[in-house]
Amino acid sequence: MLLLTGGAGFIGSNLLASLNEAGRPDIAVNDILGSDGKWRNLAGRQLTEFVPPADLSRWLDGRKLDAVVHMGAISSTTATDGDLLMENNFRLSLRLFDWCAATRTPFIYASSAATYGDGAAGFSDDRSLAALKRLKPMNLYGWSKHMFDLAVVERVARKDKLPPQWAGLKFFNVFGPNEYHKGEMTSLVAKRFDDAKAGGPIRLFKSHRAGIADGDQKRDFIYVDDAVAVVRWLMETPAVSGIFNVGTGQARSFRDLVTAMFAALGREPKIEYIDMPLSIRDSYQYFTQAEIGNLRRAGFDADFTTIEEGVKRYVSGYLDRADRYR
Repeated sequence: MLLLTGGAGFIGSNLLASLNEAGRPDIAVNDILGSDGKWRNLAGRQLTEFVPPADLSRWLDGRKLDAVVHMGAISSTTATDGDLLMENNFRLSLRLFDWCAATRTPFIYASSAATYGDGAAGFSDDRSLAALKRLKPMNLYGWSKHMFDLAVVERVARKDKLPPQWAGLKFFNVFGPNEYHKGEMTSLVAKRFDDAKAGGPIRLFKSHRAGIADGDQKRDFIYVDDAVAVVRWLMETPAVSGIFNVGTGQARSFRDLVTAMFAALGREPKIEYIDMPLSIRDSYQYFTQAEIGNLRRAGFDADFTTIEEGVKRYVSGYLDRADRYR
């Protein structure tokens, strides 16, 4: 049996769907469904058990698992409750890591590109303590993930008892089906698709930096199927451990993203540019791009979906249908 924390969330539910489609039903999902429709991410899926967070420690006691895939977290970059984030994103992660070390269970977990902060220290997934300590996350969420990365690498450096496989995944800008419960954290495609389909314009921020055109702020956008493919490859390659960036390695602009959405609808792009709010102008990131050399050297050789193809799949397969869920 596999334990999948955050299995009703965005990446977690897509991983669950992929495993089900591959013929694997023996999955225990640990999550909170709440009242925001997240349960729909599990509709039509097969799982062996659903484990509420309050029952997790008791449920794990004496159990044998094939692996723990820890996708669960409070992932809002605007979260402000430090104690809650540390309990969920740091302390729970440590307890699961130590349980996996004690029971010799592979452990794969979600880190985040938010650990890189403004990108001044680059986007290299160098897992050394010296490299990690140079990073300065800009928000509480990124800091909580960074603290766990540091704790894991410190255990590795001390030669503490470790899981037989451990892997942290720094996801960049993932988009795709089942992200609808994430509110302001959903991708621009999901947020603005209905406006584009209704014939309205899509508003993007003007650039307030010399040499960068309006709408040319860039991110490493990765379609969720590719993020899932990396997780599944690690599950199937137990000899590989480390911290890896999960992005395409190719930054693309928000204008490219919106243009791809209009193209998927068979329409000419209709884009308006608006001033960036003063409150975020000084801290806004103009560029993120994953360095994926570590992932390639570890043996992951699959191609990544282009932004045009990923948006096309998302629009035609989900957003432009009555049932948008995977």
